[in-house]
Amino acid sequence: MRILAIETATEACSVALFEDGALLDARHEVLGRGHAERLVPMIAELPDKGRADEIRVSLGPGSFTGVRIGLAVARALGIAWGATVRGYPTLALVAAMARQPVRVCMTGGHGEWFVQDYGTDGLPQGALASLTPDAAAALPPAPLVAGSKAEELAALAPAPVSDVRLPEAAHALSMDESLLTDSLAPLYGRPPDAKRPGA
Repeated sequence: MRILAIETATEACSVALFEDGALLDARHEVLGRGHAERLVPMIAELPDKGRADEIRVSLGPGSFTGVRIGLAVARALGIAWGATVRGYPTLALVAAMARQPVRVCMTGGHGEWFVQDYGTDGLPQGALASLTPDAAAALPPAPLVAGSKAEELAALAPAPVSDVRLPEAAHALSMDESLLTDSLAPLYGRPPDAKRPGA
């Protein structure tokens, strides 16, 4: 049983190939932009060009473009290989990498941060929220903070800071499988900015 993991929801572009639960190979690059150009070549660098029985792909929240690129590639490969495609939340992967109760704080849109707490079991302890920095700082104290905005949050609301900043596909099997979904709808984390015009 081979599993290909794809993570493109942040400035990192990351892929990993597992066989029977063991990591075969992985690639992780912090690009900022350029996921569309690098993702398929990175997969092709994996053993057997990354071919797998199952594909796990990040649903976000995070970069609108990055999430959709990852989903498009996962769906296309799923069809080509006859593979099952399942999605997972990006913040859950960051929490799994931290390996302890943690508040994950990631870059959001329009100056806000995506924030969610996770327990010892790696499961969410509350709903995902998109908050202003001041609102995030006003939350109850966290035992640990991780994610791309961890240092900024800790500066406003002192807490220990994990060294986990960006999600890496190489840790995708660390997440509880209950977090996986067959529904491949992006998790945007906040309402859309565009509104339908009035009648």
